[in-house]
Amino acid sequence: MKITLLGTGDATGTPVIGCDCPACTDAKNGGKSKRLRFSILIQSDMGQVLIDTGPDLKWQMINNGIDHVDAVIWTHGHYDHYAGFGEFHRVQYNVDVYGIKETLDYILDYLYFLKPVRHDVLMYEPFELVGLTFVLFKVKHPPTKNAVGVMVCEGNKKLVITGDTMRAIPSESMKLIRRPDLLIADGIVPPEINAKKHMNAQEAMELAEEIGAKEVVLTHLSHYFEPHDVASKTMPLGYDGMVFEL
Repeated sequence: MKITLLGTGDATGTPVIGCDCPACTDAKNGGKSKRLRFSILIQSDMGQVLIDTGPDLKWQMINNGIDHVDAVIWTHGHYDHYAGFGEFHRVQYNVDVYGIKETLDYILDYLYFLKPVRHDVLMYEPFELVGLTFVLFKVKHPPTKNAVGVMVCEGNKKLVITGDTMRAIPSESMKLIRRPDLLIADGIVPPEINAKKHMNAQEAMELAEEIGAKEVVLTHLSHYFEPHDVASKTMPLGYDGMVFEL
């Protein structure tokens, strides 16, 4: 299983329009602080799946040499996690899309023109795609009622993507996601800032320790961090184009 972080930014991405903070300045100068909006590519020998389709999907696909996908999984209906699916216009129609009913109802009301092939999934029920096993699990990301994270398994290898969430992940989910080989965790702001709808970096690292993650990388990152090369010395920050293999 190969995992590529296509976009590691929060809803605004970095640089932020009109901002000249150190992280935004680094981003404008071509540094790793430049962060497109959230999307992850999961690849196996049998195909490739997108976890969320942020607004910058066109350039993420071009920059990473992606010309098609076999499926899309959406974690929730916030703009920065689905709006880029519209970039499939005139490229790929009838894409298989997966998510819980509430999420698909909302997103497909807008993206119906691409004629996606809808697959409603129940939380905690495994399903198979491109030779991998996927499970959607409940997280807490108000005001969204039923945001989900994604667990992916191949043999004895286990990947956990928290999706957007606060630290208060339900106990049923916590039992499911224990001992991942890799945890990709929402860590939107540095430890000194309180995150109301997400985890800050410290909370994300505490989650990694609690579930016994063998490796952790933080994503959905804001411009409130120091420039990437500075902040990554003390925190495992992801960056656009970062690749893992399990």
